[in-house]
Amino acid sequence: MKKIKHIEKNAKIVNKYLNSKLKGNPKKLYDAAEHLIVHGGKRLRPYMVIRSCQVLGGKVSNAMPAAGAVEMVHNFTLVHDDIMDNDEMRHGVLTVHKKFGIPIAILAGDVLFSKAFQIITESKLSANATTKLVSRLAKACVDVCEGQLLDVKMADEKKIPTQAEYITMICKKTAALFDVSCAMGAICATNKSNDISNLSSFGRNLGIAFQITDDLMGVMGDPKVTKKPVGNDLREGKKSLPILMAIKSAKGKNKKTILKAFGNSKATRNDLNKAVNVIRSLGIEENVRKQALKYAEKAEKSLSRYSGPAKIELITLLDFVVKRSV
Repeated sequence: MKKIKHIEKNAKIVNKYLNSKLKGNPKKLYDAAEHLIVHGGKRLRPYMVIRSCQVLGGKVSNAMPAAGAVEMVHNFTLVHDDIMDNDEMRHGVLTVHKKFGIPIAILAGDVLFSKAFQIITESKLSANATTKLVSRLAKACVDVCEGQLLDVKMADEKKIPTQAEYITMICKKTAALFDVSCAMGAICATNKSNDISNLSSFGRNLGIAFQITDDLMGVMGDPKVTKKPVGNDLREGKKSLPILMAIKSAKGKNKKTILKAFGNSKATRNDLNKAVNVIRSLGIEENVRKQALKYAEKAEKSLSRYSGPAKIELITLLDFVVKRSV
């Protein structure tokens, strides 16, 4: 619980900062831009920016513009993802395009994206550090777009992707923002390339571990925790690591049971429960956890030369991410 309190305390500080930067006219545009931010989120990425800066002896005030920028970009991706997927709910409220309409939602996403770079340029850091921050965040945005299209392509194709293809996709779609969060935090504290690289590596591997664990929860997670029905990702035909492993290792009747539910919008609750039970019986959870742990160990190794409270908090976050209960 101590870790959660640290994250919650950080979130309140970041929320106050974001609120101060997302004001303007027309008011409806800024209400739309701030909609998802107001209604939830742990602010993990800003947390990582700030703690990465502190690991290297930097000040929170120096890291705040970068922290806010990363969160704005993250929310920009959520707004556009929801439009692409035609999702109706996020954080327990209507998605931006369902509440405000698609034209305003697109503009709100564009505002978030643009504001992210604006607040970086308004920071009190050196011109060299500011240029590095802009460059790193811009590259991460490109990676996220590439990863999103890889995900769409995987969903459209009939073939089941390899584990390597899945890792490449999540490394871009998800881990890129974790990577850049830690790299930007480091840049706010130092110009030493080794330190920036170490923190970047921590974020990237944490991001991969995060997505692998998230995908595990999407298949067999507790609906009270995930806010989604059991087997939701299975029904949607999501080609996540647990499902890839299950389809590859299942034989005969077991494989038929999984494929009957996979990507079948008409799959009954009974069909899904049977498929999830088969996946459990195959030991998929243990195998997926091992994969997540492998990346978590790489992440922890990246911080081996550092010490102090900020490092401890990042490692605690890493442990929480990997050990989340399904």
